[in-house]
Amino acid sequence: MRKGTKSLLIILGIIVIILLALVSRLVGGYNKMVGLDESVKTAWAQVDVQLQRRYDLIPNLVETVKGYAAHEKEVFIRVTEARSKVAGAQTVGDKISANNELTSALGRLLVVVERYPDLKANTNFIRLQDELAGTENRIAVARRRYNESVKAYNQTIRRFPTNIIAGLFNFIRAPLYQIPEAAKELPKVKF
Repeated sequence: MRKGTKSLLIILGIIVIILLALVSRLVGGYNKMVGLDESVKTAWAQVDVQLQRRYDLIPNLVETVKGYAAHEKEVFIRVTEARSKVAGAQTVGDKISANNELTSALGRLLVVVERYPDLKANTNFIRLQDELAGTENRIAVARRRYNESVKAYNQTIRRFPTNIIAGLFNFIRAPLYQIPEAAKELPKVKF
């Protein structure tokens, strides 16, 4: 074998090794993003399950409160309208927004409850309120897990060199589940 042919084979071998390393990096990066994307979707599904649980509890809670506070129609209307928006939400962003509005409306409903000591002692109401409180805790845990998954996913698709792979395969940023500033204010209880 001639010296020139040997050098050419060595160069070709190095090029093949470099190409294999690049392809391996591309496949590995893509597979990592697919895995993180699936983690985000799974975490959102858990949030969605808990939001549906809350959605299903609301009619019973509203009906129980209505029996005691018939003149509080505005609050009931707001809860019902917010619940309808949740039912009509299609995208993750729309669901987050609609559920933030529902959370705010439920806060106002619970302020109404404070005005009625007999209602607070009602066994059915206590059971519903406990279920709602447990559901709200589950929502908080699921929301935290979802946001952790979104953070890992978004960081990966923005870092070099996986951002190039993300751009090639149309991986886009996932929205965080954020609570609006208005929802962070405690409702005012007046007697």
